[in-house]
Amino acid sequence: MDRALSRLGDPGGVLVFGLGSAHALAGMDWRLTETFYELIYRVLLLVVGVELVRTLVTHELKAVLELLAFVVARKMLKPELAVLDVLLSVLAFVALLAANHFWLSIPIPTGSQEPDNPA
Repeated sequence: MDRALSRLGDPGGVLVFGLGSAHALAGMDWRLTETFYELIYRVLLLVVGVELVRTLVTHELKAVLELLAFVVARKMLKPELAVLDVLLSVLAFVALLAANHFWLSIPIPTGSQEPDNPA
């Protein structure tokens, strides 16, 4: 575990960003729409940081695909997106769903029964 944490550099960086974001958001005017966008932007950035840490620790393809999905979602929440950016983001989500379906689904051989899972 120490080796995994040493590869991350500063594992508390995500926590420091979260606390700094909470402090910054506490002083904002919550009647403005921009404050809501800032909240969502910071929450998604925090989630991207957590997913990046998870990706670096686990080295799983599913973690990479989820990280990319959060990055695309964060990009799509900007209110000043061009039509081409929205189209490319939707295509990126479709590609991520296809990758999840084709690379991560476990095929069940034909003619065999599904394994029993005792509860």
